[in-house]
Amino acid sequence: MKRRIICLVLCISMVMGSSCFLACGKSSKSTSSESDSSESTSMTVPSLDPGETSITETNLPLAKDWQYDVSFPDWQDRSSYAANNRLGFLSYQGQGEIYITPQIGSGKFSLYVNDQKIDTSKMQEGRTYKLDISGISRNGTNSLQVSGLTEGSVSVSIPYPVIVSGKPEDVGIQPKAIELIEKIIGSDVEHGFPSAQIAIVRHGELVYENCWGNTKTYDEQGDPIEAPAVTKDTLYDLASVTKMFSTNYAIQYLVSEGRLDIDARISDILGSEFYENTKEKKYYEGDNIPLSENKTLKRDLTIRNILMHQGGFPEGPVNFEAGLTREQTLNKIFRTPLRYRPGTRTLYSDLDYIILGFVVEKVTGQRLDAFLKETFWDPMGLTHITYNPLQNGFSKDDCAATALQGTTFEGTVDKTGVRKGTLQGQVQDPNAFYCLGGVSGHAGLFSNASDLAILASLMLTGGYGDQKFFSTNVLDLFTSIHDADSPDYALGWNREGDHARDYYFGSVSDPGAYGHSGYTGTFVLIDPENDMVVVLLTNKIHSKIMRGEDFSSPYEGSRYTTAYMGFIAEILEIGMDGEKVDDSIWKNLVLDMAADYKRNNEHKGITDKNDPRWKAYDSLMAVDI
Repeated sequence: MKRRIICLVLCISMVMGSSCFLACGKSSKSTSSESDSSESTSMTVPSLDPGETSITETNLPLAKDWQYDVSFPDWQDRSSYAANNRLGFLSYQGQGEIYITPQIGSGKFSLYVNDQKIDTSKMQEGRTYKLDISGISRNGTNSLQVSGLTEGSVSVSIPYPVIVSGKPEDVGIQPKAIELIEKIIGSDVEHGFPSAQIAIVRHGELVYENCWGNTKTYDEQGDPIEAPAVTKDTLYDLASVTKMFSTNYAIQYLVSEGRLDIDARISDILGSEFYENTKEKKYYEGDNIPLSENKTLKRDLTIRNILMHQGGFPEGPVNFEAGLTREQTLNKIFRTPLRYRPGTRTLYSDLDYIILGFVVEKVTGQRLDAFLKETFWDPMGLTHITYNPLQNGFSKDDCAATALQGTTFEGTVDKTGVRKGTLQGQVQDPNAFYCLGGVSGHAGLFSNASDLAILASLMLTGGYGDQKFFSTNVLDLFTSIHDADSPDYALGWNREGDHARDYYFGSVSDPGAYGHSGYTGTFVLIDPENDMVVVLLTNKIHSKIMRGEDFSSPYEGSRYTTAYMGFIAEILEIGMDGEKVDDSIWKNLVLDMAADYKRNNEHKGITDKNDPRWKAYDSLMAVDI
């Protein structure tokens, strides 16, 4: 795919008028972002000199949703007259436009944007003008004020900001931070880590994209092989990151639209069979709830319970087998009893999000992938995000490989129909593949880092160009703590909280940072405090399984620094926004990281220098600072 630099999408609309004048008396300018590869193209990004604005007569675009579409005076009809005539809106430095329409009979008025007076003397009643504020816009909340109206009204329409091309140093990220991240990941790949892809968005700009390794690194026995290089367009199996950018996004959208209530009962949506068909089962641990009570508890389960992972279901599906249709899988869920009483324990569960995926499909009347494509991907111009990539125009070489020996876990699982070859372009998760046709609320989504970073940026803005996706209230609701005993969970989202997830949020991230991780080696960090999104996609499970120790992730790839995103968050924070940096900090941080590996390896008595934990140490020692 050609690199997509997303620009002001409303500029696609044809400008019908021809009158143009500059509010600050200077010449209008535009520049083109340079492409960074032979396959890349970039769109022209309008740019004004600092302090400059321009006004062009135009037709009002037929936008689907504006960030604001209001009329002055008294746009709120509040008793506070200052609030009636002023408006705060979201924009970013170097971009932004406002559509101004003085209605017939409005007369003269004064207009201020970010406290600067705009020349409205040439605006005529009944006509629409596009005000380019890219020369005076700022990151975050911007202000607009309409004053002096004694009669009539002035209509104001403001689109959402979008993601444009940028450079790390332009948004306060130290070039040395990027250099160090590149060297650590590159060295890990040279020392045996499979592959990686990264994208960073800050202040409305896609400021960094990069990739390392090959789409397939090892054969089924774990021996190195030749394969095409990973590109910025390579798709990765997102695993549980699917939960957020598929199911949570769909639910947040439906709640914002008033089509779904998170306190609605699951049984009222999926039907009474959800609880009536429940069968008795003895779990190896749990509350062993009597069947009659189990049915009652399931009947009253709400969407909120499930989003909080407090519904009481087991971690994963019970006795799902290959060859089930999606309808048969849903019937299996109906028969599955609760393991714990709802609200008594937070237990991360794939089954929760399989259920929520079915809820979305029932509410929308569409399969999950079709709804997401129609609602998010197509309107945002995202072409490298999909379920079932091999069925949607992508080849195996377009995808990073995952498990070496399919879902046999290197021969420990041998069931009828089990996949035995290296997985590439098929979802690794067995339940998503075997029981749900590759399309599930808990797993199955594939993406490249850039598309995912742009999609994740909606959590910071709520909308994109002429599309509104989430209300501010819904964003606050879904990212807040809902249980004081589980402060590292919001509604679906993982939170940093009190250093709960330093291994992928970093120890210096704001407690309000949130995101999610995936089993295959995928991570998304959304940091509202720093207005930043970081996406790291890897296929760390494309490696041999380690035996003899109790690992949360048993793959050799999981032993490397790149296997977890925390180091990226730590490094990006150094010198951010122009803070003075002692140049010794970079080398000492890497040496500290290497010393930790060495100390842990020696403590565990690991003597084999081919052990991936020693390779990870060697990789850090090879980083040239």
